[in-house]
Amino acid sequence: MSRRFRDVLGNFPTSVVAITTTDGEDRPHGMIVGTFTSVSLDPPLVSFLADRSSATLREIRAAGRFCAGALAGNQERLSRKLASGPAGQRFDGTNWRTSSLGNPVLDGVVAWVDCTIEQVVEIGDHLLVVGRVHDLRAESPATPLLFFRGGYGDYLSSAGPLLDSLVGWHEIGR
Repeated sequence: MSRRFRDVLGNFPTSVVAITTTDGEDRPHGMIVGTFTSVSLDPPLVSFLADRSSATLREIRAAGRFCAGALAGNQERLSRKLASGPAGQRFDGTNWRTSSLGNPVLDGVVAWVDCTIEQVVEIGDHLLVVGRVHDLRAESPATPLLFFRGGYGDYLSSAGPLLDSLVGWHEIGR
């Protein structure tokens, strides 16, 4: 059942989101999730799921904060590095700045959301982390990186650039 479960759910495209934090010595830590979502507008809450055995999740919980960054279509290499690279080398050669909460904000992301942990809920073999939003920004008009049927791709819509120019996307989130 678990293989069939994965195969069928792989047909639901997911966003590729980097979840980042720093530890007590200001060293960056990060991982990739495909489960980032908004939870509430009032108060502003978001969430993601992570495997309960994740070492990065332990760092995020210890810090009590995280930044979620929607990776751009050209950031597949960064996604692979944050998903499976050696923990101490995941940020090597990666440009980032520090958010007001002290989290890494990765250069080139489509958007980011800076949060403190509001609640952690055990669900099956994962933990649901709910974060209270403190700051957020749409950074780039780039198309987002997606994960679908076991592979990476990016979202491309012929109507997207036209609609963005008509509604002035650059004004959103600033």
